[in-house]
Amino acid sequence: MTSRQLSVQPPSGAPSGGRLFGKKGKRVLPGFALSLGISLFFVSLVLLLPISGLVVETSGMGWGRFWSVITDPRVVESYKVTAWTALAASLFNGVFGLLLAWVLVRYEFPGKRLVDAVVDLPFALPTAVAGITLAGLFSQNGWYGQWLTQLGIDVAFTPLGIVVAMSFTSIPFVVRTVQPVLEDLAPEDEEAAITLGASDTRVFRQVVFPAIWPALVTGIALSFTRSLGEFGAIIFIAGNMPYVSEVTSLMIFIRLQEFDYAAASAIASVVLLVSLVLLFAINLWQARFLRRLAGR
Repeated sequence: MTSRQLSVQPPSGAPSGGRLFGKKGKRVLPGFALSLGISLFFVSLVLLLPISGLVVETSGMGWGRFWSVITDPRVVESYKVTAWTALAASLFNGVFGLLLAWVLVRYEFPGKRLVDAVVDLPFALPTAVAGITLAGLFSQNGWYGQWLTQLGIDVAFTPLGIVVAMSFTSIPFVVRTVQPVLEDLAPEDEEAAITLGASDTRVFRQVVFPAIWPALVTGIALSFTRSLGEFGAIIFIAGNMPYVSEVTSLMIFIRLQEFDYAAASAIASVVLLVSLVLLFAINLWQARFLRRLAGR
């Protein structure tokens, strides 16, 4: 008897056909209530409680005080620096994250498992360690910086350094979002297009890319959202010059050092609102895309 002929028989009294639901829709597998309770407790403890504390801290301020804090010229400039550097890093990750995912899925080469594991390094590495390392590498005497300086490119202690740090910490979002979609693509579609005379570029543009672009857009958006709140990897390489290379997370830290918790909460609420709106828009767009895809 081969492994394909083996089957698991349901226990006596279980619904026929291997269904997970009884006659009245009740789950046969136990533990749902306990799992749901633990999940809700975790969400409340880790997510809802800090957000509630942020809202309570901010609500103690008057509207005039709140508005003056979040529209301070120095804070507004930090919004701009954070937004355009996060956008640049996300677009960079969109291109090179797609290439990296493509290589990991479509090619076999020595050390592939190692490269695949290194992709998750930014998740495991403390961001402060990443910031110190990047600052050392891209400084004028660093391994990379000494060559870039000769070309007139300064990375460390400039806004470009912020882009480098954000790219490093958020590129796994693009790779890990696109990679499973590439793995699930049926090679028959590409083979049929090649058989009909399509070039490799046309196959990618008209067969592969339409299937992966929702995942790619999602990865870029997640990379952007992650970059908005990055702190540890940035402060060591940014230079932190007012109106030049100060990010919003640094402004929150400065207000905390001044023991102005209300102002820090007000600035943090702006970042939180932008992140939540972006994530909600992504989920809404994905839901509409899946409904439209299912209706074809």
